[in-house]
This record gives sequence, structure tokens and C-alpha cells, in this order.
Amino acid sequence: MSLAIDLRRLRFRYGGGPWVLDIPELTLARGERAFLFGPSGSGKTTLLGVLAGVLEANEGEVRVLGEDLASLSSAQRDAFRAQHIGYVFQMFNLIPYLSVLDNIALPARMDPARRARLDGAGVKETAALLADHLQIGDLLKKPVTELSVGQQQRVAACRALIGAPELIVADEPTSSLDFDRREAFLELLFQECERAGATLVFVSHDRTLEGMFSHRISLPDINRAVL
Repeated sequence: MSLAIDLRRLRFRYGGGPWVLDIPELTLARGERAFLFGPSGSGKTTLLGVLAGVLEANEGEVRVLGEDLASLSSAQRDAFRAQHIGYVFQMFNLIPYLSVLDNIALPARMDPARRARLDGAGVKETAALLADHLQIGDLLKKPVTELSVGQQQRVAACRALIGAPELIVADEPTSSLDFDRREAFLELLFQECERAGATLVFVSHDRTLEGMFSHRISLPDINRAVL
């Protein structure tokens, strides 16, 4: 079985503080849709930071898409993330002075590997196609500051998906939406992940969504640091 995520004896803490993560083992196969849940303070966002190479584990093995992140320098982890990981932030982190189109296109413009995976299509054309798939194709010229929260959420998802990254990490991106809109957004996100062959790790404290996922991970059950 080809693994997207393979963690062994992972431990992490901020500075000299208490352990935030202490996970003996966590694996996830490529192509799976995983729902990672737990209450506030259980380490969800910290774990995503480790998986994305934003944070460096203090101990243990962190293999993502077959790459040993512990063997990489900070700059190498940044490059790996840019090439292989799409990140949907909880607060979206869109660039306020850019249009919808330019926000979506940004990762492919900045990283040659993401751009090369467009299969000959142009960056703008691919960004526009993703926007159409997520039903915001009529908003491409608008500044993102003029969009609703739900529309900004879809821009952030398109930005994460452009250039077919192998792993999509989403940190509670639906927390400000009502249930029907959350479900609709997830269905669209699933379709795009399947189209790209991407693995999805979706973090939320809202367990009403977990039935939509093929794999469910309770962080308090695997993270000994919160016991």
C-alpha cells in the first residue's frame, strides 16, 4: 500500500513547553479522504503544521508522500510544500489586493513543479476551470475583499488545488458556514480531489461531517500528549 502519510513516534512541543503531540503511529493511504477531529487544544492545527513541514518534529519520523521531512532543511521543506501540498487555511489567507483569478493562480505562478503539472494548459485557463468547477467562475475579476465568506472559501480551495498537489490539507475551512453549505462545499472539494488523485486531510471539530469521509481519525485517541 502506498502511503501519503506515515508518522512514527512523533513528538512535538513549542520551545521548552509541554508536549503538544505524542503520536506513536499514524498512516494514511494515498487517495483517501480523512476526517481528523478533536476538541480545541487537542493539537489539530499543530499536526497539520508538522504534516505540511511548517513545523519540525522534535522526535520521530515524519514521512509525507514518501519524503522524510526530518531529513530536509527548512528551505527544502518550504519547496516540498510548494510543490506537493495544497493548504486551505481556516481564515483562508487570501491576498486582499489580488483578484480572485490571481489568488487562485498564485501557487502555479510561483512554483515550476505545480506549473508543469498543468499538462500544457495555461495558468489562467486552469485557474478559470477550477473556479468554474467550484461555481465561482463569474467572479474571477473581482477583488477577494468583495466576496462573501462562502465565496472566499471556494477561492482558497481552488488555490490549494491548482497544479494537482498530491496532498490537500484543510484546517476547519467550513467553520463559518451553515450545515447545508458545508455539505455542498465538501462535495465539490471531493470531486476536485478525485479529479486530481489527491489525498485529503480535513480537520474539524464538527463531527456532523464525518460520515462523508472514508477515513476518520480521532486525535485525542492517538495523541498521548492530551491524556
